[in-house]
Amino acid sequence: MPPMNATIPAEETPDVEPICPHCETPVRRVCYRRLSSFLGVRYVYFCSACRKVLGISHRKGFWMG
Repeated sequence: MPPMNATIPAEETPDVEPICPHCETPVRRVCYRRLSSFLGVRYVYFCSACRKVLGISHRKGFWMG
């Protein structure tokens, strides 16, 4: 068993298309919209085919560390 602090390597794989977990079509384009937020900038990412949410990000400003 690997140690608890073992990291998972990231690998760019341009020959593999991700699949939307909702509509199960290949994700060829990810759409996003900026969200209103009190602190920082947030974006919601969604499938271009079914428009269901894939994730939400939060980017901190330089003053937030």
